[in-house]
Amino acid sequence: MRKLIAIGSLSYLLIGLAMVLTGAVLEPVIAHYGLDYKMGSLWITDQFVGYMIGVLAAPLLTSRIGKRSTLVIAFGCLTVAEAAYSMLLPWSLMLVIAPLAGIGFGAAEAIVGATIIELSEENKKASNMATLEVFFGVGALIMPIGAAYLIHMGVWQVTFPVLTAISGITMLLWLTLSFGKADDQIGWQSRTEASAEPAKQSESESALGSSKQALAHGEKRKYDRKVYPFLLFGMLFFLAYVGMEMSFSNYLPSFLMQRTGAEETSAASILSVFWLFMVIGRLFVGRIADRIGFPVYLILSAASTVAVLAVSALTMSFSGLVIWTCLAGLTMSGMFAVGLVYVNSRSTAGMTERTTSLMVAAGGIGGALFPRISGWLMDSYGTTATMWSIACMAVFMVAVFLLMVLAGKRLKAS
Repeated sequence: MRKLIAIGSLSYLLIGLAMVLTGAVLEPVIAHYGLDYKMGSLWITDQFVGYMIGVLAAPLLTSRIGKRSTLVIAFGCLTVAEAAYSMLLPWSLMLVIAPLAGIGFGAAEAIVGATIIELSEENKKASNMATLEVFFGVGALIMPIGAAYLIHMGVWQVTFPVLTAISGITMLLWLTLSFGKADDQIGWQSRTEASAEPAKQSESESALGSSKQALAHGEKRKYDRKVYPFLLFGMLFFLAYVGMEMSFSNYLPSFLMQRTGAEETSAASILSVFWLFMVIGRLFVGRIADRIGFPVYLILSAASTVAVLAVSALTMSFSGLVIWTCLAGLTMSGMFAVGLVYVNSRSTAGMTERTTSLMVAAGGIGGALFPRISGWLMDSYGTTATMWSIACMAVFMVAVFLLMVLAGKRLKAS
C-alpha cells in the first residue's frame, strides 16, 4: 500500500502542476502568439472541457479495461499533450491539443483518488487522501513560482518539456510497478477477460471471484434510489466548495491591491502563502478527521471558513488580510479530501470510482462557473461586494452540507 500511495502522491503532484500550468504561463503565451485575453482564455477553457470529459469517462473506461490500463492511457494523453505544447505549434493546434491534456489529468485525478479511498483501511482513508492532496497543493504552489522564474530568465517554454518528462515517468511507473496484493484490485483485464477466469473455478469460487472482480474493475452497477438525495447534496457541496476556493484564490491579489494599495508583486506573493498554508493544513487534516469523525471535521472547517471570509470582507489593512488569508488556507485545506471520503463512506458499495468522478466533476463545474461570476461582480460592483459573495458561497456550502449529513443519517438508519 505504501508504494501505491507513493506513486499516487507523484500523480497528484503532476496533476497539481498541470492544472495551474496554463494560468502560470498565459501571459508569455499571449505575447508569443500575439493574442488578446479573450482568445488566450480559450486555451484554459478547452483544457477544462477535456478535464470534465476525463473525469466523467473514467468509471466507464476502468470498468472495461481496468484501472491501470486507464491510468497509463490518461498519463499517456497528458505526456503527448505536453510534448506537443513544447513545440509551440500554431495556435489553432494548441487549442485542439488542450482537451487532450485535460482528459489526461482529469481521468487520473478521479481514478487515483477513488483507488486510494477504496483500498485504504477504514481508519486511514482520510489520512491517505489528505496525503495526495498535500502533493497536489505542492504542485499548485511550486508551478507559479517556477514558471515566474523561467519567465524572468526568458525561457518560459521550458515548463512544457519538464512536465512532459514528469508525466512520461509517471506513466512508465504505472505501467511497470507491482503493488503486491493491490495488483489484483487495480487490474489490467477487461470485463470480458476477467469473467472468463472464474468460470474455470468451482461454482462457489466463481461467485466469490466474480464479486471481487466486479468491485476491482468497476463492474457496472446502479445506485440505490435512497442514495440519490445524499449524492445530490454532495455534488452541490463540492460545486460550492471548489467555486468558493477558486474565486477566493484567483482574485486574492486583486483584493489586496484594490483594498490596501499593495504592489502587484507583493499581492501575487500572498497567493503562494495561501497555497503554502493549504499544504501545511493538509499535513494534519487526515489524522484529525479520522479521530473526530468526518462530519464533525467538515462542519467545523466549513463554519470556520465562513467566519474567516466574513472577517476578511470587513478588513481593510494589508497585514490583516494576510493573516485571514493564512487562516483561510488552514480552514479550507482538508474539505475536498475529507469530503470525498465522507461521501464515499455513505454511498453505494462498489461505486467508489463513479461517486468520486461525480463529486470531482461537480467541483470542476463550480471552479469554472463561480470565478466568472466573481469577475463580473468585480467589474460591476467592486471588491467588497465580491468578497461578501464568496462568503455567501461558504454559507450556502454549510447549509448544503447539513442537508447532506441529514440525508446520510437517513441512509444509515434505513
